[in-house]
Amino acid sequence: MTLQPLKLHPDRLLPTDPEVRSIARRLLESIRDLPIVSPHGHTDPAWFATDAPFGNATALLLQPDHYVFRMLYSQGISLEALGIAPVDGSPAPDVDPREAWRILAAHYHLFRGTPSRMWLDWVFAEAFGLDVQLSAATADRYYDHITSALATPAFRPRALFERYGIEVITTTEGPLDSLAHHRAIAESGWQGRVLTAYRPDPVVDPEFEGFRSNLATFAELTGEDTFTWAGYLAAHRKRRAFFAAHGATSTDHGHPTAQTADLASHEAEALFARVIGTDVSSTDAELFRAQMLTEMAGMSAEDGLVMQIHPGSFRNHNPAIFARFGRDKGADIPTRTDYVHALRPMLARHGNNPTLTIIVFTLDESVYARELAPLAGHYPALKLGPAWWFHDSPEGMRRFRHAMTETAGFYNTVGFNDDTRAFLSIPARHDVARRIDCGFLAQLVAEHQIEEWEAAELARDLTYNLAKQAYRL
Repeated sequence: MTLQPLKLHPDRLLPTDPEVRSIARRLLESIRDLPIVSPHGHTDPAWFATDAPFGNATALLLQPDHYVFRMLYSQGISLEALGIAPVDGSPAPDVDPREAWRILAAHYHLFRGTPSRMWLDWVFAEAFGLDVQLSAATADRYYDHITSALATPAFRPRALFERYGIEVITTTEGPLDSLAHHRAIAESGWQGRVLTAYRPDPVVDPEFEGFRSNLATFAELTGEDTFTWAGYLAAHRKRRAFFAAHGATSTDHGHPTAQTADLASHEAEALFARVIGTDVSSTDAELFRAQMLTEMAGMSAEDGLVMQIHPGSFRNHNPAIFARFGRDKGADIPTRTDYVHALRPMLARHGNNPTLTIIVFTLDESVYARELAPLAGHYPALKLGPAWWFHDSPEGMRRFRHAMTETAGFYNTVGFNDDTRAFLSIPARHDVARRIDCGFLAQLVAEHQIEEWEAAELARDLTYNLAKQAYRL
């Protein structure tokens, strides 16, 4: 079999028009080496606390990345065959990681035209210096080369953090997490900034598995009676302060919808009494989540933590996969999402506060220009988080900029959020975002909408400044 070369074209993703491309090249050169600010992600803080080697190619690039294994699963390849560990108490599959890698290599053609292909090729070429494409014929070459590199000091987590100029990265932990890994990082003397974010879903969503037992643990951690409304809110304030003391500058809320509510205190207390019961209606569960978004916005106004809202995902759509493997296994599916009516109760109470920052993401592109851009273009507290999951792709980024900029401008957005679980895809994703933004800005220059010096300022802001400012980093 003829081996195909792996080459990253220097003009990849830049506009094809020669004049516009020249402008984009100059803009890209001006920001190419800026530090990476990664304010919202799902990397494991244990990587940086222990600085242990990643182990092998499969453990680094396949098993943590639901973008990758969801595509393989869609083509009939079981997660067991890839060595994904079950959580249902059944024995873990005894899978040779080399064999799992061979499966990925043999099916690498499935990723043609996808962002995963672009990210992985960047990792292969830039991080590991590979110069032939991944295929069944090169699977073992890749596996051996990558796994051997991972055993060297240059590929330990902290070394990679420094190699790729990561200035700060934020992980995401639940309210019951001890933050032991973050404590270990702080006590280690290493200067890398790895922050946490407060994700309270397990004690906010009455339909979250183990909700009542989570509330009991919540009580033990805080010394509050979390089965009373006042004690429950006090527990949140204590845990938010605990997270802030460990470096958190933000909270994160993954709700099925963007619905918010602003109930009177006696109504909220009565609702809480219902949702801590053993038979919670879906209507009450949704209303409670809605009320808690408004409560959390109020707490952010008090303590200064930036609030992120990620609505519009039908989580764990595949019940068999959820039962066997748990959350975040590639079966979270976008849904239609209303923002204009849903956010109004929260924005009516908190949206005019210029010292509060609420960052809203979406999986529903149909609302970009119609709902989100006008909302962010009006309310001082509201900012737009671009390029979240499913849309952190070249075309998704272009659509975001085209739909949002006319009404919201650039400065009501918050830069690029990579939202990754696979560490080396962070610099790969930021490379894509920088290229797309420079291409978009170059087109504005070529059309004489802005001057090139303005585009250069914007390129730096979109790449670096806006994320630091929005997330108070």
